[in-house]
Amino acid sequence: MQTQTPRILSLHVGQPREMGTPGAADPLERPWTSGIFKEPVQGPVWLSRTGLAGDGQADLRVHGGPEKAVFAYASAHHAFWRERLGREDLGPGAFGENWVLSGGAEDSVCIGDVLKVGSARVQVSQPRQPCWKPARRWRSKELSLLIQQTGRTGWYYRVLEEGEVRAGDTLELVERPFPRFTIAFANHAMHGQHPEDAAALVDCALLTPRWRESLQRRVVGTPGDDRPRLVGPNQDS
Repeated sequence: MQTQTPRILSLHVGQPREMGTPGAADPLERPWTSGIFKEPVQGPVWLSRTGLAGDGQADLRVHGGPEKAVFAYASAHHAFWRERLGREDLGPGAFGENWVLSGGAEDSVCIGDVLKVGSARVQVSQPRQPCWKPARRWRSKELSLLIQQTGRTGWYYRVLEEGEVRAGDTLELVERPFPRFTIAFANHAMHGQHPEDAAALVDCALLTPRWRESLQRRVVGTPGDDRPRLVGPNQDS
C-alpha cells in the first residue's frame, strides 16, 4: 500500500484536436478527433467539479464529466512503455493524463480515497478503461489492450471541493474508506476471471455508477464485448 506521499510532477491540459489524413489506406492514419494531446502547465490551475481550466475532451459520452474530472497516471509507468513500444518520445502526458504522479500506483490507490491537493479536495472514483485512442496516438494497434492487460491504466478523481492546484503539490490522504478496493483490485474485478471480486466491488457506493453497472453484468454472466472500445476504427472490419 501507499508508502510515500504522492506529488504532482507535472500537470497537463489540452483541447481536442483533429488529426489524420482523409482517405488514408492505413486506419491509423485516418481522421480522428481526441483530447489525448495535453501540454504541461506551470503555476496555479483552477480545478472545478468538471475538471481543470483549459482542459477538454472530444467524446463527452465516455470521457470527462464530474465522475472523471481528473485523470492521473503514475510516472513510473512511462519507462515501461518506452521500452515496450520502443518510443523514446513517450513521456509525461503520453496517455492524456492530467496529473503525472510521483509515488503511488494502481496497487496503492483505493476507490473512495479522499485527498487534499492544493486548495482542492478530490476522491478516487474509478480506474481508467482505455479506448482505442492511445493506440492510435502511438501507432500500436495492441496498445490499448496491453494497457488493460498490464493494469497500468491510471485512475480518475471526482472533485469534492474546488480549488487551485499546480505542479509540485502533494496529494495528502485524508480518508480511505475502502482499503481492500485498490485500483488494481478493481481492474482485476472488471477484466479478470474471478466473478466473486466483481460481486464484492459492485456494492461499493463510491465507485462510479457506470463501473458498477458493468460489474453487475459480469456478476450475472453477461459482460459484453471489449473489442469495440479497445480496437474501434483502428482496424478494418
